[in-house]
Amino acid sequence: MNPSKNSIAIKAWLLLVLWCAGSLALAAQVAGTVTQLSGPLLARKADGAVKILSLKSEVESGDTLVTEKNTYALVKFIDNSEVTLKPGTTFKIDNFSFDAGKPGGDAASFSLVKGGLRSLTGLLGKRSKERFELKTPSATIGIRGTTFIAEWEPEPEVSVAAREAWRMASTAALGGTDAAPLMPLRPLPPPLLLAQGPPQPPSAARPPGLYVQVLDGLIHLSNSGGSQQFAAGQFGYTASFKQPPVVLPLNPGMQFTPPPAFSASSSGANGGSAGAGKPKTVDCEVR
Repeated sequence: MNPSKNSIAIKAWLLLVLWCAGSLALAAQVAGTVTQLSGPLLARKADGAVKILSLKSEVESGDTLVTEKNTYALVKFIDNSEVTLKPGTTFKIDNFSFDAGKPGGDAASFSLVKGGLRSLTGLLGKRSKERFELKTPSATIGIRGTTFIAEWEPEPEVSVAAREAWRMASTAALGGTDAAPLMPLRPLPPPLLLAQGPPQPPSAARPPGLYVQVLDGLIHLSNSGGSQQFAAGQFGYTASFKQPPVVLPLNPGMQFTPPPAFSASSSGANGGSAGAGKPKTVDCEVR
């Protein structure tokens, strides 16, 4: 056989092996499985594809999960931890790595972009507590082996028409005219408001920010404003990443009421059987 051709064949074979190894290394690790579902659930993959999930669908490290307005979804991770998502939630699995025999490789990093969730600690959180973090827009949550609820209350969404009506009322109360140049659609600073002047724009039932409730164990909230530990039975709040977390004396209106089957699953019931009777969906990808 021609030595040059033999050399080319060996190089091609080595390149193929390296390419296959690289593809396996880049493949996202399966992080968990959807074990309960009450409505539509989407997963935005790391490559931009959008997948419609159903019961028993797998989720991977790098996925962003999105629940619709009436959807509760329970994801059981491979370390037996659980995350139950509320309706209208966006939750990203930033980095999840778990091997029962290799605790040194543990990693559990998540982001709550909007909405709310209930988190139940699994083996990873018990043996590698310092490697669990849940990032939110106003604080990062760490655990000490626990079950907790976190809800992010966004700034109220006010329609353009409502803001324009408020601006016109503000302008008139301050002696302006309707023909004044259109100002940015945002509230005026408090010193400019008259005691009996323009109405305030609509607001949420509770102030925007992060709310937490600890059901069992301990959690730790930290941001650039400070840090605070919360124990079982306590409620907490922080308005922004610059405001230190504080303990609240009462429930600030947190409600977490998934279908009864979800609680049965969390208690050890078979997740597949609990979903019987629900409409079936199929997996598909949209690019």
